[in-house]
Amino acid sequence: MDRKAAEAHLDELWQRGRAFLGSRYAIMGGAMTWVSERHLVSAISNGGGFGVIACGSMTPDLLRTEIKATQELTDKPFGVNLITMHPALTDLIGVCLETKVGHVVLAGGLPPGGAIQKLKDGGAKVMCFAPAVALAKKLVRSGADAIIIEGMEAGGHIGPVSTSVLAQEILPAIRDVPVFVAGGIGRGQAMLGYLEMGASGVQLGTRFVCATESIAHPNFKKAFLRASARDAMPSVQLDPRFPVIPVRALVNDGVKKFNEMQRQVIDRFDKGELDMKAAQLEIEHFWAGALRRAVIDGDVDSGSVMAGQSVGMVVKEQQTAEIIRDMIEEAISALADRRTGRAAGAER
Repeated sequence: MDRKAAEAHLDELWQRGRAFLGSRYAIMGGAMTWVSERHLVSAISNGGGFGVIACGSMTPDLLRTEIKATQELTDKPFGVNLITMHPALTDLIGVCLETKVGHVVLAGGLPPGGAIQKLKDGGAKVMCFAPAVALAKKLVRSGADAIIIEGMEAGGHIGPVSTSVLAQEILPAIRDVPVFVAGGIGRGQAMLGYLEMGASGVQLGTRFVCATESIAHPNFKKAFLRASARDAMPSVQLDPRFPVIPVRALVNDGVKKFNEMQRQVIDRFDKGELDMKAAQLEIEHFWAGALRRAVIDGDVDSGSVMAGQSVGMVVKEQQTAEIIRDMIEEAISALADRRTGRAAGAER
């Protein structure tokens, strides 16, 4: 396959994702709290991808400010990621609709009743995370316009199943809406593989942390550049009665502090001082604070250095547009290098 044919084939593979996102390439930026803010989000969109603001624990006013600031930096489409357990979710949805955000990603659990429809009625396209086929089908029936599947190789909050297995289970089963694959993708060849399996696009988080436009502290970026895949480990659940979503991060003293904090929260839960939702929110607040210390303040020893296993493929600081171009070039080169036909096979 020559280069021109390879480029045409790649365009065909992710045409559905590109049309859905309204971007040149169907490459979404993963929503990383404190990292996925106006500068990186606009850089991803300006580079041809699709940036996504990580709302995290922002108040409605803070989210409104962030959206408007991003709109000043890019005229390209971008989205907003909202955590479904946020106590002000309804108000945050209102801010997204008020500011004319075209796409909203609902993450962190099943969306509460009416959330998807409210967004759709307001003109936004809704994307939801699905960790299993049954849940993906339920979300589509509930009105989700697209599904994101994220494997355990990802950084931050993770599920128990690998990206490759999720892709094999879900891609053949969900055809009515676009499906985007995330978790552990660091090279264009892997991106191409998922597109050929039926994905409409991909989502990258870890790969963008060391972009020059990323506001992550130099210490945070250095930790990424030094790390290998095996350094990014999931947190441990201490009590099976108390389900805690694992978080993948580079191992440091912050991980130990989380285990201590988890014991304290479980003890308070056992004493009846906290109900399950309140306990989970305390844990989320812990992660938000620990992540801020690492990303913004540069405390990579006691802060949380959330990273996916693809961190070993992050070897230098690059402009966001260059990272995207590298991914595209790797995919096109992989296609162009292929031999086709039985005769080629016989020559090997």
